[in-house]
Amino acid sequence: MNLEIVNLNSNYEKKEVRSFLENFHLKYDETVDYSIIIRENDEIVATASKTKNIIKCFAVDDSMRGEGLTNTLVTNLLNKIFEEGVFHSFVFTKPSNINIFKGVGFSLVAQTDKVALLEIGTNSIDKTLTSIIKENNLDINTQKAILIMNCNPFTLGHQYLIEKASKENEQVLVFIVEEDKSSFPFVDRIKLVKEGTSHLSNVIVLPGTEYIISSATFPNYFLRKEDDSLIEYIKLDVTITGAQFCKKLGISKRYVGEEPYCKVTEKYNEIMCEILGKYGVEVIVVPRKESEHMAISASKVRAYLKEDNYEPIKSIVPSCTYEFLTSEKGKEIAEIIKSHNSAH
Repeated sequence: MNLEIVNLNSNYEKKEVRSFLENFHLKYDETVDYSIIIRENDEIVATASKTKNIIKCFAVDDSMRGEGLTNTLVTNLLNKIFEEGVFHSFVFTKPSNINIFKGVGFSLVAQTDKVALLEIGTNSIDKTLTSIIKENNLDINTQKAILIMNCNPFTLGHQYLIEKASKENEQVLVFIVEEDKSSFPFVDRIKLVKEGTSHLSNVIVLPGTEYIISSATFPNYFLRKEDDSLIEYIKLDVTITGAQFCKKLGISKRYVGEEPYCKVTEKYNEIMCEILGKYGVEVIVVPRKESEHMAISASKVRAYLKEDNYEPIKSIVPSCTYEFLTSEKGKEIAEIIKSHNSAH
């Protein structure tokens, strides 16, 4: 048996892998940056790939079970990830593979009926949550609400939602999506939210970590991609929030804004209401704050920036956001937005 690195520039080699995966009802993910296969008698008998530190597209022919191929594939991929200076990895796989990956050192983060996320390395979800509790001196017995936001950029709609949660709860944790796949960088988004909520003493603004709406838990969010995997990614992301964050941080409510525009977020809200109830978490859906009879949205701010139209932005963002948008860095971001057609 030979292990080979797939030439990702070769359509023929990728087609081979794609065909092999179809035998397992799996799709080849075009975002992968490294793929390997194992052949026996010139036929593929096993494969796995990665996107950054996420292992995916894993399959081993049933006839090869027990031959140690999983260990060979995983060791190769982890070594590649280590070479890239990353020491914490995930695997996105079927629930039927959970014990296989546990057998090579992975720990389960969460699972749904169709997908599972496991991790290995220097970090873990338990370490992350323990750190959040210690660094913010959280009392897990205090009644808390959670909000998860991208804030691309921070608007009066976001501020309104946080203020409402602040009035109705002892403590509010606001997690800002940390993945840097939005027009506005994470460092700027979280800074604006902290500035725009500094008057709320019971609100703590935190990085979303790798476990909340990230490439590992919910890649479709950034692609705005509606396909067969969308529902499972949503279920996984919401399950992690409920089973891990809400359960271990003492959270009993999650606030979300009504979604009149984005179908992906609309579907997310719908599934979230179903799943979080299982963990004793009440979902509060709040009607969007409006301006001139239109729901305020970050996408509208980006649309105005694309038109170089700053005047109407004043009425839909806090002063801290407007000051940033008119700063040198804000205008640089606006120029990038003008030249791209990204949903984010």
